[in-house]
Amino acid sequence: MLLSPTQQLSPVSPVSRFRRAPARHVLPLLGLWLAIFFAALFSPPLLDDADATHAQAARAMATTGDWVTLHVDGIRYLEKPPLPYWLVALSFRVFGFNTFAVHLPLALAVLALAALGYLWAGRAFGARTAFYTALATLTCTGVFLFTRIFIPEALLSLFLCTALYTFLRALDPASNVSPRPVASSASPYSMWTALALAVLTKGLIALVFFFGTALIYLALTGNFGQWRRLRPFSGVLLFLLIAAPWHILASLRNTGGADGHGFAWFYFINEHVLRFLGRRIPRDYNKLPWYLYWSLHLVWLFPWSLFAPLAAIFGWRSLRTSTNGAGGTGSEALKGTGFSPSIYSQRIGALVPEGIAGRTILLLSIYSALILIFFSLSTNQEYYTFPVYLPLLMLTCVALARSERFFTDLTLRRTIFAGHIAFTVIGLAVSAALAYGLWSARHLAFVPDIGDLLAHRGVGDYTLSMSHFFDLTGPSFAALRLPASLALIAFAIGPAAAWILRHRRAHFASTVTVALTSAVFLIAAHTALGRFSPMLSSQDFAERIEALHTQGLIAADTDILLYGDQSYGSSIPFYIDQTVELVDGASSSMHFGSTFPDAPKIFLKPEDLLAEWGHGRRKILFVPLEKRDEVDRLLGSNQIILEETSGKLLITDRPLATPPTASHR
Repeated sequence: MLLSPTQQLSPVSPVSRFRRAPARHVLPLLGLWLAIFFAALFSPPLLDDADATHAQAARAMATTGDWVTLHVDGIRYLEKPPLPYWLVALSFRVFGFNTFAVHLPLALAVLALAALGYLWAGRAFGARTAFYTALATLTCTGVFLFTRIFIPEALLSLFLCTALYTFLRALDPASNVSPRPVASSASPYSMWTALALAVLTKGLIALVFFFGTALIYLALTGNFGQWRRLRPFSGVLLFLLIAAPWHILASLRNTGGADGHGFAWFYFINEHVLRFLGRRIPRDYNKLPWYLYWSLHLVWLFPWSLFAPLAAIFGWRSLRTSTNGAGGTGSEALKGTGFSPSIYSQRIGALVPEGIAGRTILLLSIYSALILIFFSLSTNQEYYTFPVYLPLLMLTCVALARSERFFTDLTLRRTIFAGHIAFTVIGLAVSAALAYGLWSARHLAFVPDIGDLLAHRGVGDYTLSMSHFFDLTGPSFAALRLPASLALIAFAIGPAAAWILRHRRAHFASTVTVALTSAVFLIAAHTALGRFSPMLSSQDFAERIEALHTQGLIAADTDILLYGDQSYGSSIPFYIDQTVELVDGASSSMHFGSTFPDAPKIFLKPEDLLAEWGHGRRKILFVPLEKRDEVDRLLGSNQIILEETSGKLLITDRPLATPPTASHR
């Protein structure tokens, strides 16, 4: 896989070398995906909140055959477009109702995203950049972190980037020859198809990002006259044929909700316009402070964000030399890189990128800036900017690959070494912190329920997806010895080894070492996530309920209830495959669906629970940690604990039945 210096500087074009490269790149990249993403599909169990809630919606599709209206616990769930749920429902029918089936489409989306990055970067910049882009995609912290739960961002990123790539291919000047290449002729229709799938994945926001990027790009390049290449009339028809039917059917089948509103108002106005303005009903979303919003991207793109300044240097040089002429400072380091001195030529006030490399850089820069600015203004979650990860990684990787080629440039060399110094310092700091934690917990016994050792600080009221990281305490390292040890070894050795290899100008080996360090850390992080599963998932409670049924200790008609919003224990109804009642739970994602006249009567008030507790059918109540004090005040001592994990309770209102004896069978 390593290109020799002779090969690097040969007159053969980067694209020609790229066409011969995939055979030796596929196996290592596929092996990396298998180790990091595929191996992680089997555990931990589905997590409460979004993970299991979305899995419930997909399970309802697979079992009821209603592929239009999403349902969670029998209640309409109208917040989301259907494509991710269609994919998981199909996965359920093939692999059964389990964690593997839920997360397989996400893992495949990451693999496809890495393949797209490889293809695009290879065509634009050559084989080494292609390999680095795929490598960075597979070992980027954010890509890994935000595919541990069932959310659509990986699929959205895949479809939007595909639409942008085919948009660029459709506008390729080489496609203007006659006869047109088959790939170029198909590109406009591939673009409209990918865009329709993006809308079915995340909603109308996909149109904002794509058309916002395309219009700015066409305006800057003065290429509005090429609009016919995009096949707008037949393409829009294709787009509507794919995207419109579900929206129409969902609007027709879901009318008569709160204040007479149906799907159309809730989905288009509440979930798009009001969400952006921070006035969505219910108001259950937080917003990151601006300084965290921007700085956390250094974490999400880690470790590759450490080399991002290289892209800024190349971008600055290309703009400066386009103004000062090809003889400007640094022009030699830009030749043949896609950051050439003439990447932008002046023509009637427009910026004209030369070659697919220049067009790729301009397009991805516009797209990334648009999304980052958009979500800095809107309400946001940490993972909302996932669609910019591949573009930013590609821009970083092309800069890194070309800096390796022109390593004699003092500025580039110092910038690369600055990245390695930062990586090494971070690695040593992380290793020292992990070593201290492991040493402090050396005499503590392993505690399988790590939830009992956490601080439960309630940072951000746990509405931000990373809030639980602030709960870690020293004693919790007793439950994290294996993953902490793996991470310690990786960070103690990997960054320093990569720096030494870079100093010896073994560039390819150095970059691969950075990726392998991150890969080991991600594997350790997933192992740690498995240790958190008793706290983050309620599968144990579902298994306890099923065991009580199997042993004959509770009747089949026992009422199962969750106290508070269903997200607190959403994995329970998924694993027991049963509708549960919610006490004080007509909130959050269940709020709007509960207002429809035909909504099942699963919502109780606390006073209703108190009146029924101990009467009629047996009650089993799941109590999240956040609601324990409230339930204690309500029920007092009139509760029998069946299970307790991480501060969560499973209680019943009467003693268990006597198990049947052999003579009774």
